[in-house]
Amino acid sequence: MDYIEQLWNLRAAKKKKSKARKNGSGEISNQKWAILSLSSIPLVMTLGNSMLIPVLPSMEKKLSISAFQSSMIITVYSIVAILLIPLAGYLSDHIGRKKVIIPSLIIAGIGGLISGWAAWNLNNAYWVILAGRALQGVGAAGAFPIVLPLVGDMFKNEDDVSTCLGLIETSNTFGKVLSPIFGAFLAGFIWFLPFLAFPVFCVISVLMMIFLVKSPKSSQKPIPFKNFFIGIKKTFKEKGRWLYAIFFIGGILMLVLFGILFYLSEVFETQYGIKDIKKGFFLALPLGALCLSSFISGKIIKKNKVLMKWLTFGGILAAALSIAALWFSIKLWYMIGMFLISGVGIGIGLPCLDSLITDGVEKQERGTITSFYTSMRFIGVAAGPPIIALLMKYSNHWIFIIMSTLSLLAAIIALLAIKPETKG
Repeated sequence: MDYIEQLWNLRAAKKKKSKARKNGSGEISNQKWAILSLSSIPLVMTLGNSMLIPVLPSMEKKLSISAFQSSMIITVYSIVAILLIPLAGYLSDHIGRKKVIIPSLIIAGIGGLISGWAAWNLNNAYWVILAGRALQGVGAAGAFPIVLPLVGDMFKNEDDVSTCLGLIETSNTFGKVLSPIFGAFLAGFIWFLPFLAFPVFCVISVLMMIFLVKSPKSSQKPIPFKNFFIGIKKTFKEKGRWLYAIFFIGGILMLVLFGILFYLSEVFETQYGIKDIKKGFFLALPLGALCLSSFISGKIIKKNKVLMKWLTFGGILAAALSIAALWFSIKLWYMIGMFLISGVGIGIGLPCLDSLITDGVEKQERGTITSFYTSMRFIGVAAGPPIIALLMKYSNHWIFIIMSTLSLLAAIIALLAIKPETKG
């Protein structure tokens, strides 16, 4: 009799698990338009930044500026975002995600208009372009970083959260694939057209957010600031080891990625005579590898945190070794091949880091904690181009040594500091 009862309980548990899985996948199906709308935000934000990378050498000639000054057009966007992302995360935890995302997209679009107008109408446009880019950074601070906690709010099933975060990260990386091609295409008509295209994308994303995304209603009142701050402090005290590790790894991966893109954009044009759309397609190759590996990684990790750790470690290690291999040769196709491998490695790691952060903290603190993580990623974006611009004055070998060493350090930290076996 006991045996039959155990068998019955086992069947009931399996049925319950199967039902939960079906409900989870049904939830994704019901929210497909909302997911598409949320995915448009990282796509738009990435276009707003990466679309300019293939155009930087042209800007240097048109504006009579140095490679370092042109790198600041990318960097100023990220520096402003870094400073404001934690504030945006805190506000999103208190007044709601959509109330932060929609105004931020509008501000980012206005920044694009200012930069485009300055490039079109002013003789000495550089500083006004930087001001417009800074305003875009203000908008960026309250857009993409808030998407991650909003996904965590929208789905109860952790598998669904991981799947959607994989799609969001894929959208982000797809934007990186599309942006050099699209940026080079637009600049082929008028060099400053990428600035003016950005506000159009922002308007589309705003409309999608207004009409297609419904924020989950919360019955809880916002936590008073003092209690909220105590909660954040407690979270960092209990989980700081792996949180700081993920912040650092995310920053390094973005530094390496944008360093690679800046380096390739300069080298393709100056050493190999590859320009315009052709250069856009060449830049898209490692980014395409990153996009595909991001999508696959997001699909397979589910809520398996142990798998997330080892995929992150393996992906970053592959990126470090492939960059180090460039010490031996920088012939065109060998170089592209090595950067393809590094793109795959970075793409594998990013959805894992997103899921570890989103699943590992309480919902009421999620916006603030993920905002710190996104700030670190923006620090990497900001640091990559100017560091590479300075190193290019010396030897290519120093670029590969520094990028591979940083990647290897990130891999070691992932191995030692991320311990998903022990909860929290």
